[in-house]
Amino acid sequence: MTFETHSTLLSEALTARGYTDLTPVQSAVLEPEALGRDLVVSAQTGSGKTVAFGLAMAPQLIDESGRPLPASSPKVLVIAPTRELALQVSRELSWLYEATGVRVATCVGGMNPSLERRALAQGAQIVVGTPGRLRDHLERGALELRSLAVAVLDEADEMLDMGFREDLEELLDATPDGRRTLLFSATMPRPIVALAQRYQQNALRISTANEDRGHGDIQYQAIALAPSDIERAVVNILRLHDAETAILFCATRDNVRHLHASLTERGFAVVALSGEHSQNERNQALQALRDRRARVCVATDVAARGIDLPGLSLVVHVEIPRDAETLQHRSGRTGRAGKKGTALMLVPYPRRRRVEGMLRSARIAAEWISAPGAAEIRAADSERLLSALLTPAAVEVDEVDQALIARLMAERSPEEIAAALVQAHRARLPEPEELLTSDPASPPPPRVPREGFEGSTWFRLNVGRNQNADPRWILPLLCRRGHITRGEIGAIRIAAHETLFEVPGAVAARFIDAVRRTAEEEDDGVEITPSDGSPREEGRRNKRQHTGSGSPHQPKPYRAKPEHGGSGGDRPARKPFHRKGGRPTKGA
Repeated sequence: MTFETHSTLLSEALTARGYTDLTPVQSAVLEPEALGRDLVVSAQTGSGKTVAFGLAMAPQLIDESGRPLPASSPKVLVIAPTRELALQVSRELSWLYEATGVRVATCVGGMNPSLERRALAQGAQIVVGTPGRLRDHLERGALELRSLAVAVLDEADEMLDMGFREDLEELLDATPDGRRTLLFSATMPRPIVALAQRYQQNALRISTANEDRGHGDIQYQAIALAPSDIERAVVNILRLHDAETAILFCATRDNVRHLHASLTERGFAVVALSGEHSQNERNQALQALRDRRARVCVATDVAARGIDLPGLSLVVHVEIPRDAETLQHRSGRTGRAGKKGTALMLVPYPRRRRVEGMLRSARIAAEWISAPGAAEIRAADSERLLSALLTPAAVEVDEVDQALIARLMAERSPEEIAAALVQAHRARLPEPEELLTSDPASPPPPRVPREGFEGSTWFRLNVGRNQNADPRWILPLLCRRGHITRGEIGAIRIAAHETLFEVPGAVAARFIDAVRRTAEEEDDGVEITPSDGSPREEGRRNKRQHTGSGSPHQPKPYRAKPEHGGSGGDRPARKPFHRKGGRPTKGA
């Protein structure tokens, strides 16, 4: 197929690569009104934007016959936020311009800088790199930008989020005034707009992002569940989807470490990416995913930026993203190049309202579903096994296998052989987990009968209705913090700003001792303290204490921690109380 590009060599490269049509963003940059102009392109990750800016910069790089234009220094500079993305961009531009003789040099952290300087000295027409390494080469005199014709900022919003503003400004300030600046960004926050206004002239704005959803090829789903069920829900989701490659997002490196260990123990082929991993460890993890030696990646937001994994069909937000832009960045790892993907959010009951607001602001219509249960997973396992065994296929059997088959048929019935096959198939799969509840609309767990609670002891939680206190997450929290069972928790009384609950007198001392020990490990803002009596007794005592004093006693309001990015002002927080994935949330 012939494409309307600057050179027939580029069209032939696209055809040889299997292209039958250009994506919307690729077509948009080739429109007559875009030729030769600065561009601000808003396109989702995976929309083909690397090829798009590769085609857009062609007139400043090669002539119509495909020969490189003369230059004593690089003609194109492409800046990407991460090493992985820079290497990916370099590979894409290499095959696109291979027939033209254009040379591509890559400058990224973790590589030998001496080899990079040698490649620059040999006359690369395109230089691709990360901000820090490019700035280092510029300051050392190895990178010369006096002849630069095009500067490309790929994933510009991520580079600003990662703190590369100063590096970007120094690089762009070193380029000629007449150069084109192509700015590609999945989102357009104010810092991106300010950057465009400073370094671009009469820029054309191109937006191919779907206005109704964050990404047209991604199916968004959400599951509301008890905080203590999150890890078990992750296991069941991985088992149900059986994705070729899946990525699980956590908020901190501690949580990445914990979830990675937990999934490894359960038998999943899983790797981890976070700030504590070296570049060599990152490379090994990504290569394991590409080689299919691993199928699951647990990562933090920053560590996963720029990752492009083939076959990635499932993204799980194990911990809620901090805002709508982070949600779209995370989810954009799947649903790439026309392939379908699923982005699934695990939402603790108290944080559902906040997540619904985030989805509305991102214009994402997510489907709220139930967490998969063990029965549903085993049914899916059976269907996959039947599909694999009953799909017509030519099976070659050598003499050794034929002898083994004959012996099996002689010593066992077909039913026994089939049963052994099914058991062997199930034995290699991690066992599904039982959840407290799989239906977000189901009523709270019933209260335990009062039998056996004579002489019980009452305790107080510093959260109540105003913090969305709910037995569905209070019960698991008490069991975890106090090392008791659900059967050892009696009546629960939820007030506006506090919650009272009872435990049998025989276990009260053990309970409060465990609470004090686990308080050092839990950083969730929830305090558990002994009460002076039952709710009725406290009510009578408070009434006596405040008779004639005006207003009745009001417990001190619980001030929820400000959300990420909030001001945390004087007004009492009314947002749902939350815990991030049931784990401490210490530094990322």
